[in-house]
This record gives sequence, structure tokens and C-alpha cells, in this order.
Amino acid sequence: MKEYQTITEISGPLVFAEVDEAIGYDEIVEIETPQGEIKRGQVLESSEGLVAIQVFEGTSGIDQNASVRFMGETLKMPVTEDLLGRVMDGSGQPIDGGPEIVPDERRDIVGAAINPYSREYPEEFIQTGVSAIDGMNTLVRGQKLPIFSGSGLPHNELALQIARQSTVPEEDAAAEEGEGSEFAVIFGAMGITQEEANEFMADFERTGALERSVVFMNTADDPAVERTVTPRLALTTAEYLAFDKGYHVLVILTDMTNYCEALREIGAAREEVPGRRGYPGYMYTDLATLYERAGRIQGREGSVTQIPILTMPGDDDTHPIPDLTGYITEGQIYVDRDLNSQGIQPPINVLPSLSRLMDDGIGEGLTRADHADVSDQMYAAYAEGEDLRSLVNIVGREALSERDNKYLDFADAFENEFVEQGYQTNRDIDETIDIGWDLLSEFPKEELNRIDEELIEQHYREDETDRQVVEAAE
Repeated sequence: MKEYQTITEISGPLVFAEVDEAIGYDEIVEIETPQGEIKRGQVLESSEGLVAIQVFEGTSGIDQNASVRFMGETLKMPVTEDLLGRVMDGSGQPIDGGPEIVPDERRDIVGAAINPYSREYPEEFIQTGVSAIDGMNTLVRGQKLPIFSGSGLPHNELALQIARQSTVPEEDAAAEEGEGSEFAVIFGAMGITQEEANEFMADFERTGALERSVVFMNTADDPAVERTVTPRLALTTAEYLAFDKGYHVLVILTDMTNYCEALREIGAAREEVPGRRGYPGYMYTDLATLYERAGRIQGREGSVTQIPILTMPGDDDTHPIPDLTGYITEGQIYVDRDLNSQGIQPPINVLPSLSRLMDDGIGEGLTRADHADVSDQMYAAYAEGEDLRSLVNIVGREALSERDNKYLDFADAFENEFVEQGYQTNRDIDETIDIGWDLLSEFPKEELNRIDEELIEQHYREDETDRQVVEAAE
């Protein structure tokens, strides 16, 4: 291990140093300041005679008299099943006052890509307890399903609700008999405020969700460059628990916008030619290296499912961050500002939301065979109700037909009874579908043109007065 005192330049989070040997890309570096403080960094760029180092703890206190030591290895995450219930900072160091971590092994945080041939197709349901997701945009094991939100919207509350409520229903019965896989949550926070961090931890501890979780916490006053490491540490832990220990792991990453801002800051310090809106041209590739670590592997029991959360700048879904995320992932869940202003909790707008793997995840594995039909019918009815709301603003409700008014009433009821459930209510999939049938039964049977007739006969809830009239006629 060689030590240098050859720092030539300090630019933002980067330190440039001259070297006389080949230095590996991503190699870990220790920088000792003249005051004796040791800071960790990583080689970002290596060329003949010069290296660029990104410093995780920030470059304050570093000057040209500082010593640079190259460690000869890449950044590794110490992994063990005992990480469950622990809280780490954004660079993987414990901050919960617990005992020192004794790892089973140390793994490279970059991870190895899953061989496409070895991937198992995601088609097993994860129940989040949130009707707007379970009923309309079903999450599947091994899927990557981001939440698109905006500044000031309650995406953190939704993330906490999903973290504490998520289960794998098919495993419940098997787990009672001592079989099946356990469920774990990896929570990676990047650039959140200290107030948000306190709320997250209070909720995890209050609900007991921390016992099955590993938390990585990078706050807003932590160095921005550390945010590029946090999600990789979280995903390395998730892969170990899933593919070595057989857990079904749900990874929640918030906020990916802060992660991308860190990429932009590093790109500016390196004087790179910027891409769209100043973000690096390689941001698509960088995001893909994170999102594509979700999945299942043939012959392995566990799975890694991702829910990245991002706040769209200016609520613009054409912004590079949501735009590129949408290309890589299998759908999106929209948190809506108008629904939030109406007091709907959680304010999920199902119309622009999408889960591309939903049809595969609600098949034979669920007891409710009517899930897909009910979802399709509610989508169609709610979309028609939304269109009619625009018309009502022009002509008024009196000018609409009785049929149109039923669709308007459905749109209101759908938001207030199906989407609205609060952040503490945990609905299983049967309860979610039952609410859907209650709402759809307000329509005449002939309007339910997306549901199999046999299912209508089994589940349609006729009004008591209508039922008596039919019986009298018979």
C-alpha cells in the first residue's frame, strides 16, 4: 500500500492526485488530513499519472499537504443475516448504538448483473395493503415499480405504509408450518432532512417493522457524494438476504432525485459535457445499474423487489429523472397533488399509474379470480367519470343523462372509498376486491361489460329493493 502527498487540485467533492503506478477504477482511498482526520473516498477516474477521487465525507479540511493511501480493493459491504434490525449511515457504518457487525463475508457493492438466461419471470403477488396498488397496479416479486411524486407530497408516508404492511400472502400458510421464505425490507434514504429521518425511525420502531428491516440513512447534511454509494450498499445487502438466505426482499429507495443531483454535482466537478438539463449523459446507464438489480434467479428461493421513489421537479414527468426511470422500470405509481389537496390518503392517481407485470401477478396464485376483471372495469368507469367531470364544468350535472350521473358518482366514490384508506389501514386483497364489487354494483349489470358474466352472477351485490322487485316479478 503506497502513500502519496501529491494532491494537485481539489474541486467540489473531488480530489486530484498524481501517482506513479496503475490505480484501479473504483479502488478505495484513505485521505489523511494534516489534522489527523481520515476520510474515505473512491477512485472515479484513473489515467496515466493522475487519478480523480470522489471523497465520501466531503473535502473540507483536505489540502495539498494531505496524505493519500490507495487500499488496493473496491468498496465492500459486510453482509450477514444479523443486519436485520440495524440502522446504518449512508456509507454503511452502524449508527444505532448496537454491537459491532461481524460479517459472514464482505461483498463488492457494484454487484454482478443477473444473467438474463438465469432470470425467473416475475409473477408472484406482493400484498402492500394499499388498495390503489394491490387492486389496480399490483406489485410482483422481482419487479421494479417506482413511485412518481412531487415536492411536498406525502410519498414518505406511503413508503412507510408499504414498508410495514408488505407481505407475501402465498407464504403465510407455509410460514405457519415452518416452511416458505421470510419477508424483509431494505430501506435506503438519500438526502432526506433530519426531521424526515426522525419520522422514519420513530415509525419503524413504533410499528416493530425495524425487526425485519435494514435501514441506510443518508441525510441532507451528509456529503452529496455519499448518496451515490447508499443505494448500492442497500442493494448488495438485499441480494445477500435474497439469493443466499432465501428472503423475499423489498427495497425502498427514496429519494432518487437526490441521487441524480449528486451525479450532476460530480459531473460538474469533473467538467464533463452535460446532457439534458445539466445531468450526465450516462445517467440512464447509471440508473440501470441500480434498477436492474431487482429480480429472481432460477433455482434460488428469494427475490429482490424494488420501489424507488422520486420527486419530479416541477411535477414534470418529462424531466430526465422520471423519464429515464420510466424507460428502465416496469411501470410507475403516481402520487397526485389534486387528490392530496382533497385530503385523499394515500393520494394515488390510478389513471396514469401502471404495473406492466400486473396481469402475470394476479393469476392462479390468488384466490380471487375476479381481480383482473374488476380492475379493468373500475379503470374504465373511473376514466369515463373523469372525462365527465370536465363536461360538468361546462354544462352542469342537470344536462347529463342518468347513466352519466352514475359514472360521476362512481368517480367520487372510487376516490373516497377505494383509494382513500388512510396510512394506518392495512387491507388484504380480498377486502380490496370486495370494495371494488360494492362500487361496481351501483351500475346496472349491462354496464359491466369487462367482467365475465359468471363472475357477475357470483359477486354482483344487488340493492335490497331491486332484489325484492325481481323476486316479486318472478
